[in-house]
Amino acid sequence: MPPPTSSLRTILSRDKVSFIVHSASSPFQQIRLDRVSRAFGSFNALREVSLDIGRGEFIALLGPSGCGKSTALNCIAGLLAITGGAISLDDRRIDELKPEDRGFGMVFQNYALFPHMKVRDNVGFGLKMRGVPRADADRRIDAALELVRLGNQGDKLPGQLSGGQQQRVAIARAIVIEPALVLMDEPLSNLDAKLRLEMRAEIRRIHNQLGATTIYVTHDQDEALSLADRVVVMRDGQIRQVGRPEELYDSPASLDVAEFMGFRNRIAGTVTAIDNGRATIAVGDARLVGRAGAGLGPGDAAMLVARPDDLALAAAGLGATVESVEYRGREFVGLARTGDDSELVFHSDTRLDTGATVTLAPDPARALVFRAAS
Repeated sequence: MPPPTSSLRTILSRDKVSFIVHSASSPFQQIRLDRVSRAFGSFNALREVSLDIGRGEFIALLGPSGCGKSTALNCIAGLLAITGGAISLDDRRIDELKPEDRGFGMVFQNYALFPHMKVRDNVGFGLKMRGVPRADADRRIDAALELVRLGNQGDKLPGQLSGGQQQRVAIARAIVIEPALVLMDEPLSNLDAKLRLEMRAEIRRIHNQLGATTIYVTHDQDEALSLADRVVVMRDGQIRQVGRPEELYDSPASLDVAEFMGFRNRIAGTVTAIDNGRATIAVGDARLVGRAGAGLGPGDAAMLVARPDDLALAAAGLGATVESVEYRGREFVGLARTGDDSELVFHSDTRLDTGATVTLAPDPARALVFRAAS
């Protein structure tokens, strides 16, 4: 993390542009959400959400549509009033402040650029509204455009730029005000796959160089895992799990978090044994093994979950019929159906014929077994 400082400046020399990048003009050590709720009539979009975010962290709010992640972001930004709890920067409550008084930078999904204004004017709009002197504003606009690698695009209109370039303009506009906190609401969802990959790296680079705190909303698991220091998985207006990307990827704490972290296959059975942290479940005549979730015991109804790349052809396991096979370059991905009509997605090194009967088993070290939902 860059050392704590107070403003964003750029030093121009004859042959290069080098940056002294500082964090916010109003730095903080922690932003805290304390039992934050937001209701729309009888519908509770957020339900007593509590979360502490440290200075300089990159936090991803991850979850399906309607889980409350964008609502949480808009409450932090001040675009939505909370109906319960408190939001604080260190010991100072901010949830009653107007959005412009919070001093946060915001990057929207649709860029929200002014189409009739040049790039420089779009980036400098927030500075103009704050009454920043022209000379100072010009220096800060130059610095922000160089930081997002658009230093030679300032005199163009947004419509003359690609989607990725427009998103960079939106990021430059957010950071030029030197915010303590940058809020991003699904900023890459309108870009194609190649641009999304490129912009992920750019967003993380800018975060590292700027040193501000970033809260990033996404429904894309890969995006959250590749960008964030910590991932906050949400569902039904509540936080289901918080952890480092590798923690959530390897060890989701509940069935719903596992499903959202890519454990696509679900196999219902009954626990027959628990041994050294692994659970064996009976599924008809088959016996499958996975890492045991908390509180499991013999006789419990259970659900084994596994990612497609952790389910493969085996000598013993669950019988199924192949319904389709796709070639993915280095391997084949198949869809099979079991006798009880469950769908299984698996990986194979060889092509299989549609209608073929296969035996599938999960990797015991990577599959997870949870108590079945009541």
